[in-house]
Order: sequence, then structure tokens, then C-alpha cells
Amino acid sequence: MAKNDAPPRWDRKMQQRLARGEAAALGELYDRFASLVHGLAHTVLGDERAADTLTRDVFAHVWEHPDTYDPKQGPLRSWVATLTHHLAVQRLRATETAALVQAGHGSTEELERKVRHASVAARADYIVQSMPAPLRAALELAYFQRRDYRQTAADLGVTEDEARRRLRLGLQLLSTAHDASTAPGAPPGYGGAV
Repeated sequence: MAKNDAPPRWDRKMQQRLARGEAAALGELYDRFASLVHGLAHTVLGDERAADTLTRDVFAHVWEHPDTYDPKQGPLRSWVATLTHHLAVQRLRATETAALVQAGHGSTEELERKVRHASVAARADYIVQSMPAPLRAALELAYFQRRDYRQTAADLGVTEDEARRRLRLGLQLLSTAHDASTAPGAPPGYGGAV
């Protein structure tokens, strides 16, 4: 690995601390990523209690298996997001399959459509949370406050060209949420399945 490709120092140190069994490291990791994990879990599962349970499961997995994180594959944040997505989709498939069997109707196509929809939503949510603040601010103004690029430029104090650039780039990033979800089991951004 080239020096420029080295993962952030915090990621490497955190993995080492977890591998040594430092409880404080798990607390620090939880403080940093709990809202990300819970948000992705809730987006996929659509249930607060299930998201709470999955959040605990994700951090239990990280605590028990810190060696499954490969710094060469990307940042710890992306690995945690991928793990969350993977476990949430597994849980969604299990609960939806049980519901279909119990109800005696429905189809696996319907279940897979639900899973794909939840995966796109989770990936889009992750992309928005991860994008630089200037892009996120432009998208939020355009989407939630229904501003056009001229109004967005005025609100952000940037040129109209810069506002258009930010909106275009933000939308291009968001468009990858759907593209990535078309591959079976595509996780939100960590170079492969967990």
C-alpha cells in the first residue's frame, strides 16, 4: 500500500485497540458511529426497535471480530456502514420471509423488491451523510426548501455557477445509490460484501 493510500491513523489505532479488548475503544467507536449505524438500520428496517437491536448487534460484532476490518479496503466508517447494511438486509429478509410464510401469501419477488428499495434508501442516506457540507447544504436547499440554483446561490453566498456545480455533483453522487443497488447484495460503499 502506497503511503498516500494509507488509512487514517485513527482507523488503524481503533482497530488495534479493539483487538486488544479495550472497552474504552468500543465506547469511542460507538460515540462516533452510533447515529450512522442506527440511521442506516432504521432506513432499511423501518422500525425503531429493530434499529436499536441491530445497532447493538453491529457493535457486538465489531467488538467480537475487529480483525474482519481490512484497512486496505477503505475507512472504518465505510466498513461499519457496510456491516450495518449487510446485517440489516439479512434481518429484513428473515422477518419478511417469516411474515410471508405466516400470512400464506406474497412472493419472493415482492420481498426482493422491498429489500432493493430499502438498500437504495440506505445507500442514498449514507451518501448524503458522507458528502461534504457544501454539497449537502446545496441539495438540502434545493430539495427540502425547493430553491432553484439562483436562490441556492444567494442563500449560500456563492456564484450561480458554483451553486449549479454543487447541485450537479450532489445529484451525481446520489444517482450512484440506485446504480450500486442493482448489483445483488451491493453494500453502501465498502468495496464488497462483508
